Amino acid sequence: MAKSLIIVESPAKAKTISKFLGKNFKVAASMGHVRDLPKSQLGIDIEDGFEPKYITIRGKGSIIDNLKKEAAKVEKIYLATDPDREGEAISWHLAQLLGIPQDLPCRVEFHEITKNAVTNSIKSPRTINKNLVNAQQARRVLDRLVGYMISPILWKKIKRGLSAGRVQSVAVRLICDRENEIRNFVPEEYWTIEAELMEEISKSTFLAKLFSQKGEKISINNKEQAEKIVNDLKEEKFTVLEVKKGERKRNPSLPFTTSTMQQEASRKLGFTAKKTMMIAQQLYEGLDIKDEGTVGLVTYIRTDSTRISEQAQLEAKKYIAENFGKDFINDSPVQQKQKKNIQDAHEAIRPTSVYRTPEKIKDSLSEDQFKLYKLIWERFIASQMAPAIYDYVSVDIKAGEYIFKATGSHMKFKGFMVVYIEGADEEQEKEEMMLPDLNEGQELALKDLKAEQHFTQPPPRFTEAMLVKTLEEKGIGRPSTYAPIIDTITKRGYVEKEKGRFKPTELGEIVTELLKEYFSDIVDIGFTAEMEEQLDKIETGDEDWRKIVESFYKPFEKKLRIAEKEIGKIVLKEDEETEEICEYCGRKMVIKRGKYGKFLACSGFPECKNTKPIVEDTGVNCPLCGGKILVRKTKKGKKFYGCENYPECNFVSWYPPVGTPCPKCGNLMVLKSIKGHNKAVCTNKECNHEEIFPGKEGGKNV
Repeated sequence: MAKSLIIVESPAKAKTISKFLGKNFKVAASMGHVRDLPKSQLGIDIEDGFEPKYITIRGKGSIIDNLKKEAAKVEKIYLATDPDREGEAISWHLAQLLGIPQDLPCRVEFHEITKNAVTNSIKSPRTINKNLVNAQQARRVLDRLVGYMISPILWKKIKRGLSAGRVQSVAVRLICDRENEIRNFVPEEYWTIEAELMEEISKSTFLAKLFSQKGEKISINNKEQAEKIVNDLKEEKFTVLEVKKGERKRNPSLPFTTSTMQQEASRKLGFTAKKTMMIAQQLYEGLDIKDEGTVGLVTYIRTDSTRISEQAQLEAKKYIAENFGKDFINDSPVQQKQKKNIQDAHEAIRPTSVYRTPEKIKDSLSEDQFKLYKLIWERFIASQMAPAIYDYVSVDIKAGEYIFKATGSHMKFKGFMVVYIEGADEEQEKEEMMLPDLNEGQELALKDLKAEQHFTQPPPRFTEAMLVKTLEEKGIGRPSTYAPIIDTITKRGYVEKEKGRFKPTELGEIVTELLKEYFSDIVDIGFTAEMEEQLDKIETGDEDWRKIVESFYKPFEKKLRIAEKEIGKIVLKEDEETEEICEYCGRKMVIKRGKYGKFLACSGFPECKNTKPIVEDTGVNCPLCGGKILVRKTKKGKKFYGCENYPECNFVSWYPPVGTPCPKCGNLMVLKSIKGHNKAVCTNKECNHEEIFPGKEGGKNV
C-alpha cells in the first residue's frame, strides 16, 4: 500500500509523475479547481470583509470523495498543483477539504516534470503560501464584483446575455481606441527620391536615397516639389562625400516568456493564444516519448521571466559546442532589463533537455505539439548562441546642395541565425544591399532618378500577437490571463477577426463607450495596470487583500447607483435584412452574429428557427466537377474552401483558390504565404509549380 498521496490537477500530469516514483506513492488528479464561487449568485459577503462563499463545483463531488478516501489510507499528503497563484489556491482548497493543518509542510512545486525535479521537490515540501492564495482570491473577488454588478445593467439597458469583465473590458477598449484612430486618420502625402548610381570601374549599380538639402533633412510634400528637385539633380555631379565602414552585431532573442511564446506562435504557426497554451500545457505535463516513457518536455509555461538556470546554460553550451562549434557559444548571453512588474517566480520557458531535439522526438508528438516544441527548443538554443556579425558600409553622396545616403551590409558570421530568427508583426524593410568599393571624392554615374509618391498609413489593427504584446507592455493581466482575455472578448461578440486582425463589433463599441462614461476606472488602462501591481503586493505580503478590494468597491458602488439611474435604453441596429428567402416559412433571412462570426437566420424567429451559413463565392470553379468553390467555416470558425456540390463532390482546400490555372499543367492553383511572400502554388503534386503572386487574396478578390 502507498504511504504517500500526491495530488495534481490533471490525469496527464499524474501519469507522468507516477512513472518517476515508486510503489510508496499514489498520484491522483483533482481535475483543476474543486471549489469556486456559485454561478447563481454574487457569492461574496460584502458586509463581512468581502468574504467569499465557496461551494463545491458541480460534478466534483465524487472526485473529492475519492481524494478523501485515498487521503485516509496514507501517512503523508503532497499537494503538487501548478506553481502559480491559481495552483496555490487549488492546493489551499484541497487542504481545507482534506483537513490538512495550515502549518503542515504539504506543498511541493514542479517547475519541470522530470525525474530529478520531481524527486528533489518531494524531499523539500513547504507550507501553503497564504499570500499567493490571497492574491488569487482578491483577483477572483474583484472580477466577480465587476462582472456580477455591471452585467445586470448591461442586460437591462442594452440586451440580455451581455457581461463586463474587469480586465477583458480594457482589452476591448484597446481595440476600440485603435479603430477610432484608424477612422480619424487623415493620410498625408509625401515623396521619396531614389538615385540609381553606377561605379565606373566595376560597372556595379546601387540605389541611394535623398536624405538632406543644405544640411537639413528633406521633406517632400507634393509632386511639384519632387519634380523640381529631380530636374535640379539631373544637372549635378554625384560624388562620394564620406564612406563609413564597421562591424555590427545582432543579438539573439531572449528565451520565451508566456507572452513572447504566444506572440511568436501566432506569427509563425498561426496559433491562437488559447491553442498555444493548451499545447504548451501538454508539453509541460508530459508525453509518452519513444524509448523514454512519459516525460515533461518543457519547463513551466506560465512565466514572465527570461531567467535560465545555470545547469540549463551549461547543457546548452555543451550542445552548441558539439553541434556547431565553440565559436557559436555566447559566453555572456543577453539578459532582460528587469521591469518592475516582472514576478520572476519561474525560469523562462525552455526544453527540459536540449538533447531531446525536435527531430529526435517528432514521431512521438502530434503535428501541433511538434511545431510548438520546435519553436521553444530553437528559441532557447538560439538565445544561448553568439550574436550574428555583419560588415556594414554607409556612404554619403553629394549632388550639389543635396545629400544622398546608401547603406549596405554583408553577413560575416551567422551566429544564432543558423538556428532561429524571430518573427515580426509588421512587414520588415528590405534587406540592405551590397555596395561596390567606393572611395571619398569618387565620381559616380547617374543611371536613373525616380520620384515616388507615398501616403502615411493609419496604425494597423491588432493581430493576436500584437494584442498580447500590448497587454504585457501596459501591465494589463499576467502570463496566465492573456489567452482567457482574448478568448472571452471574442466569444462575447465584442470583437471579431477580419483577415487575422481584431475589429470591434457595434456591440463592443457601445459597451466600451458606456463603460468609459459611467465606469471610467474599469476601462482605464493605468488604473487596471495599477490594480495588477496591488495584486502583486498582496502576493509578497505587503498589502492586505480585503483593504485592496474595499478601496476599489466603495467608489465602484457609487458609480453603480449613478449608472442604474442615468443610463437609458440603448437600441442596437436591427439585424441586416437580405434577399435570401427562408425555405421553411418564406420570410426573409437576416444577418446575425454568433460565436464564430456572422450567419443567416430567419426573421421569423422564434416561430421559425431556421439558420444557415453565409455563402461566399470565390469566383473560381471546382477542378473536380466544375461547381462553384465557396468559402466555408469549420465548427470552430476556421475558414476553408469547398465545392458547392458537397457531399457529391469532395473537393476541399485550406488555401484560397487563384483564378488563373497553372501555366505548366493547367491544374488549380492556390494562394500560400511562403517565407513572407504570397505565392500561387499548383495543387498537382507531380507539378508543384509556384510563382510570386501580386494579389493578396485568391479567387475573385484578385
